[in-house]
Amino acid sequence: MRSLVLVVLMAFASYGVAADGKQLFQKCIACHGVDAQKSALGKSKIIANMSLEENIAALKGYQDGTYGGTMKALMKGQVSKYTDEEIEALAKYITTLGK
Repeated sequence: MRSLVLVVLMAFASYGVAADGKQLFQKCIACHGVDAQKSALGKSKIIANMSLEENIAALKGYQDGTYGGTMKALMKGQVSKYTDEEIEALAKYITTLGK
C-alpha cells in the first residue's frame, strides 16, 4: 500500500511542471557555448542561428537517428530521454540566444 501511495504522490508532484529550456540547455553549454554561438567541436551548425522548427527537427532527428553527421551518436545520447515538451522548451530557449 505504501508503494502505491508513493507512486501516486510522485505522479502528482511531476504533474504540471513545465519543462525549463534554460535548465535543459546547461548541459549543451560545454560544446555549443553559453550563447549557442559556438560550432560544437568545430563540426556543428551554430544552433542559435537555427529557427525554432529547425531546432526541434534536429533534436527529434538526433533522438531517432535520422539527423546529424559525425556528431549523431554523441547527440543521440544527450537528447534520447527528452520528452516532446522538453525538446520544444529547449528549442525555444535556444532561439532566444540568437537575438
